[in-house]
Amino acid sequence: MLDRYLETLAVERGLSANTVAGYRNDLTRLGEMLAKRGGDLVTASPQALAAHLRDLRVQGLSPRSISRALSAIRGFYGNLLQLGERADDPAVNLLPPRLGRTLPKVLSESQVEALLDAPDVATPLGLRDRAMLELLYATGLRVSELVGLQLPQLRLESGFLVAFGKGSKERIVPVGEAAEDWVKRWLRDVRPELLHGRHQAVFVNYAGDPMSRVGFWKILKKYGVEAGIRDLSPHVLRHSFATHLLEHGADLRAVQTMLGHADIATTQIYTHIHQQRLKSLYDRFHPRS
Repeated sequence: MLDRYLETLAVERGLSANTVAGYRNDLTRLGEMLAKRGGDLVTASPQALAAHLRDLRVQGLSPRSISRALSAIRGFYGNLLQLGERADDPAVNLLPPRLGRTLPKVLSESQVEALLDAPDVATPLGLRDRAMLELLYATGLRVSELVGLQLPQLRLESGFLVAFGKGSKERIVPVGEAAEDWVKRWLRDVRPELLHGRHQAVFVNYAGDPMSRVGFWKILKKYGVEAGIRDLSPHVLRHSFATHLLEHGADLRAVQTMLGHADIATTQIYTHIHQQRLKSLYDRFHPRS
């Protein structure tokens, strides 16, 4: 039942492999808990599901992680009901935890400059890393979109690239001149020397194979330490991309399009960051603040 449901998510709903993997982990954890109590996924009671959510809270999972687990549970039992495998939906009355608004971490422009300057571009891998960092900040791509880039997606002569976001939705994203120059240098001077096999991945690792999310995460953390930036993640650069655009006068709808957000409400979080930063500047420098 679980494998069939996950296949439905991937094939019919077009969810990304990472999202499907997250749902698998959440539902597998639920199944293991039910098995310990003599039950199983298909026959679980509403009380057993509620107890599982309480267990997750006791274990210290964040409200956001619990909400994702609840989404997986609701989807699974809704699917069983639709298929006629159950006559009821045991998850229908489960309540999500309250999610407090936490503003994403954003780098200052000087921090971004320090990060971009960290790689040693005199080395092949340093040049690659500079190109990846420049492109990530210039486009606001998700890390999965960055490492998944294929050569046919690049339109550098026109100043664009084609990104495939959640649900494989396609969008056109502008690429600034600085990022364009570094990516061209990487493609011309280094990638052909490292390439292993005949694949189309834009960015490769030291062995010439396509770069992985984990591989890039390690690279980013290393340069974050060198630049004196704590708790750096790929999404911090995505947040910084959006916030800096708004601070320089970009239209919110344009930022929404570039980020690939289906709902503008998701993008509006960056207006709150912008307002918070303006208030901080006012408090620091206005004589009567």
